[in-house]
Amino acid sequence: MLNVAMLSRWHVHADGYADALKKTGKVNISAVWDENPALGEEWAKKLGAPFIPDLDALLARKDVDAVCCCTPTTMHREVIVKAAEAGKHIFSEKAMATTVEDCIAIADAVKKNGVLFMLSFPHKGRPDVQFIKRCIDNGDFGDITLVRIRNAHNGISGGWLPGYWFDEKAAGGGAMMDLGCHGMYLLSMFLGKPKNYAAIYSSPFGTAVDENAAALIEFENGATGVSETSFVSYASPYIIEVHGTKGALVSTDGKVLFRNVKTAEYQNGFITPSLPAALPEPIRMFPDICLSGGPVPEQYGAEAGIELTRLLEETYKVNASR
Repeated sequence: MLNVAMLSRWHVHADGYADALKKTGKVNISAVWDENPALGEEWAKKLGAPFIPDLDALLARKDVDAVCCCTPTTMHREVIVKAAEAGKHIFSEKAMATTVEDCIAIADAVKKNGVLFMLSFPHKGRPDVQFIKRCIDNGDFGDITLVRIRNAHNGISGGWLPGYWFDEKAAGGGAMMDLGCHGMYLLSMFLGKPKNYAAIYSSPFGTAVDENAAALIEFENGATGVSETSFVSYASPYIIEVHGTKGALVSTDGKVLFRNVKTAEYQNGFITPSLPAALPEPIRMFPDICLSGGPVPEQYGAEAGIELTRLLEETYKVNASR
C-alpha cells in the first residue's frame, strides 16, 4: 500500500485525483495540506485523513511515501522541491512550473534526492495521439510540415470555471497555461525542439488572464506547430491535424481520418485506421510505478515538463511584447 499526501485542493482536478488514487485499491490517503487551511480542513474531513497545516511537518511524517501536488502553479517549485528534499515521490498537475528556471530547479531536486517524479499529461495516452506518434516515427507522413491542435471550451463564457482560476499570480496564466498545455505538450512530443515563436493571447471577457489564445511555433525540424485554446468557445471539438509531404491526418474528438501515399488507392483517399487502446491515465499509473520503484516513463517525466514550460514561457513572452 502506498501512503499518499494530497497537497492542496486548488486545482480543479484535485478531487478527481484523490478519487482515482483511492480507486486503485493500492493507495491510502494519509494526510492533507492546503495553502488555505480552512479549505484544507474541510477537504481532509471529506477524505478521512488528518489535516496538517504545516507543510514541513507533513513531509516529515513516516506515513507519507508520496505526494500529489495540486497547488497553484506558481507554488510548484517551492512545494515540489521541499517534497523531493524530504524523500517523497511526487505526482504533479501540469504545468510543471511557469518558468524553465523553476522547472530545472525541480528536476535538479528530484535527481539529487533520488525520488520519482511524474506529471499529469493524460492526452499522451489517447488512442489517436498514440497512432499519430507511431506514424511520425515510421515516417508515414514524410516530412512533417504542420501540426495543428485545438482544445477549447466555454469555461468563462459559460460561467462554470471558478473565479479564482483567473488569478494570474496563482495560475501563472489562463487558457494556454491550463487547457492549452495539452496541445503544447503534444506539439513537443510530435515535433521535438522549438526554434521560433509567435502568439496572440486575448481576454475578450475582461479577466486578468488569457481567455482566447493561439500560438505559432517553428520547430528545428522545419515543421510549424499551432496550438489553439479557449475558455470562450462553445461546443468546440478537439481537433488534431497533421500534414506532411507524404501524408495527412485529421482527428476530430478522437475520430481519425488518415491518408498517405500508400492509401491513395482507396476511395476518397482517406481511411479510418484501427487505433491502439487508450493508456491508463498517469494518476492511475503512479501508484504502481512507486510501488515497483520506477522508472517513470520518459513522456511523463521532468524533461518533458521542461519542454512544455519552454513553449509556454516563450509564447507568453512573445504575446506580452506585442
